[in-house]
Amino acid sequence: MASQETAVQTSASRFKKFFREVKAEMKKVSWPNKQELISYTIIVFVTVLFVVALIWLYDAIFTKVLEYIIR
Repeated sequence: MASQETAVQTSASRFKKFFREVKAEMKKVSWPNKQELISYTIIVFVTVLFVVALIWLYDAIFTKVLEYIIR
């Protein structure tokens, strides 16, 4: 019974230690300012649109090729 209590205490203390370390690391993070955030968001959005368009184009091409082969 004592080993279970010790295991629970050890687990709880490890949990607390983990979150203390997370809090310390979060203070070290260099957060972007508003302009950087907007800029990075636009870059990600444009990149995602490009990849979506590329996949759509490949899909359309392969569909036409397969339709041609099947006929």
